[in-house]
Amino acid sequence: MDVVNDFIVQAASSPWIYLVVLGAVFVDAFFPPVPSESIVIAAAVAGVAVGQPNVMLVVAFAAAGAIIGDNVTFAIGRLVGTERYRWMWRPRVKAALGWAKRGLDRRAAVLLLTARYVPVGRVAVNLVAGASGFSRPKFFGLSVLAGLSWAAYSVTVGLLAGQLFGGNALLGIVVGIAMGLVTGVLVDTAIRIVARRRERGLVACEVR
Repeated sequence: MDVVNDFIVQAASSPWIYLVVLGAVFVDAFFPPVPSESIVIAAAVAGVAVGQPNVMLVVAFAAAGAIIGDNVTFAIGRLVGTERYRWMWRPRVKAALGWAKRGLDRRAAVLLLTARYVPVGRVAVNLVAGASGFSRPKFFGLSVLAGLSWAAYSVTVGLLAGQLFGGNALLGIVVGIAMGLVTGVLVDTAIRIVARRRERGLVACEVR
């Protein structure tokens, strides 16, 4: 345990930590397997537990990575659409893209702001926004709000976990990451429940 904590101290004290945060969040915007939330939360926990890195800089670099990455995903959607490549026709991907399109048609601003908290959801929403001709200036503005709020939230989770387990950086990181994962699941579930209720309401109106 002490060896792991020592490693965390050394990694957190490196000036490269900010570029790691930026790069991870940027790539995760279009490649969900990269655990960007976990990295941001871990950096924030370390900021409390060992005094490094600077948590305000973590927020800034995480937000920058999110904003840039989301806009790159939007540009990819505008350039290639959502049907050009074979992987886009996989049932799970098609379902996610269909969900994103329906959501953008009805509540674009809310969906763009909340989808940032759901790894696969944000990729689908940003791709569809680009492919559907959604206003680029409006998307950029919403992506800034989403990126800042997501970065601030992720760091806050890390700060809370760090305060609870300030003497043990590793335990704080584990708990913080778990909290972040739970939040993503809850947000995704809430979005889907609201979407289903609206779809049922529309069907009921059509029947009448």
